[in-house]
Amino acid sequence: MAATKSGLNEDRVALLIGGLIFILAFAKLIGSDGLGWVVKVGMWVDSPIDAWRSAAKGLMAGWQAVLCTIAFMTVLLSIGVKLMKGNVAAFIPRFVIVFVIAFACYTMGANAYIAANPTQLAKQGIPWALGLSTEAGLIFALLAGIFIGNVIPGFADWLRDACRPELFVKIAIVVLGAELGVKAADAAGFAGHIIFRGLCAIVEAYLLYWAVVYYVARKWFKFNKEWAAPLASGISICGVSAAIATGGAIRARPVVPIMVSSLVVVFTCIEMLILPFIAQAFLTSEPMVAGGWMGLAVKSDGGAIASGAITESLILTKAAGMGIVYEKGWIVMVTTTVKIFIDMFIGVWALVLAYIWTMKFDKSGGERTMGWSDVWARFPRFVLGYLATFVIMLLMCVSSPEMHKIAKSMSGELNGFRTLFFMLTFFAIGVVSNFRKLMEEGIGRLAIVYVVCLFGFIIWVGLFISYAFFHGMTPPLVQAAATAAGM
Repeated sequence: MAATKSGLNEDRVALLIGGLIFILAFAKLIGSDGLGWVVKVGMWVDSPIDAWRSAAKGLMAGWQAVLCTIAFMTVLLSIGVKLMKGNVAAFIPRFVIVFVIAFACYTMGANAYIAANPTQLAKQGIPWALGLSTEAGLIFALLAGIFIGNVIPGFADWLRDACRPELFVKIAIVVLGAELGVKAADAAGFAGHIIFRGLCAIVEAYLLYWAVVYYVARKWFKFNKEWAAPLASGISICGVSAAIATGGAIRARPVVPIMVSSLVVVFTCIEMLILPFIAQAFLTSEPMVAGGWMGLAVKSDGGAIASGAITESLILTKAAGMGIVYEKGWIVMVTTTVKIFIDMFIGVWALVLAYIWTMKFDKSGGERTMGWSDVWARFPRFVLGYLATFVIMLLMCVSSPEMHKIAKSMSGELNGFRTLFFMLTFFAIGVVSNFRKLMEEGIGRLAIVYVVCLFGFIIWVGLFISYAFFHGMTPPLVQAAATAAGM
């Protein structure tokens, strides 16, 4: 997308900011720590302040990391607003308030009674928890934003200059590529047939998923192409990231991927609370199928992996009661592997859709022959950042064990920024979501499409495909591993 006379667009600014954050992480190559001060939020029981820490363990106190993070992000985003010819003086105080509210919400969602899954109860010293993972903080941020946007409209209008959900999530996606590059390299060390089966499963699943959801949205619910494509990507590929990337590729209005993203967050929590227990009830004898199912069905990275962890805990406990003791980690590994390939698919699919929309649906050049230059003009630039950070980190990891170790350390710090930008995204989505207008736009029908496709088709086809590729595979037995070690 080209820059306009009014300044750079969000795609280019997201690429620049995400790229700068990524470059700062490379200070580790010279023995420095360019991002170790960024705040990360863990679980807490007694005091919310206990959740805060710097990404580099022991570098500074948690509250100091919070202050450094606010200052850095305010300056960085102010530069972005300047490049977009926005009002920097208005942006700065509003952004600080947006960050503080969103961060408080995210911290509250990280309370152990809300976030801990069954494998973490003993470590947290608590008897029970809802098991929603720390991503419950995103729900808290979304709900707070919705409250402000619909109950305190004057305050919402004042905050609007700092509520830029598309910019925030596009930066997050650029940074996400680095994390996935490291995860992909880690996955390469696992059993090759699991990796291969995971790749085949997601290609088959999502070519089916996307087409059917798109058809249902268009034919049954009469949505136009602008709505049907991001909805199909959000439900079928990987939630928020896919919806935003698709919206950029087809040049949908900002409200479209924002509304889809809101639905993704809500339904991810519902799936996390239901699917692991269904897996325990029916798939204890097929544990790897259960792991693959979580990766194929649950739409956010954190939600899917948390669901995989819950599923593993439930299945291993039930299997142990039947005298079968599996090694830990393998079920979650299948979930994670499938999810990695799904995330990698986002960039590829954005390019495919950019080509299709340019050649078939939006020939803005008139009757002239459309070419790859038109696809390039339409292709969302932030997806290039996502692909670049992914490839660079993957190459670093495979170059040598030492570089792999450095890349993993870099990824941990970059993940802190990815989490913060997602947090800001969901709060901003809430603030700009006026329910009266959303109902006029058709969010009620969107939710119905989501329910029909997710619970009527996607979850069960995902189970079938996972069964087709992982049927008969089980984790190693603990007794067998112990015997082999003693030989």
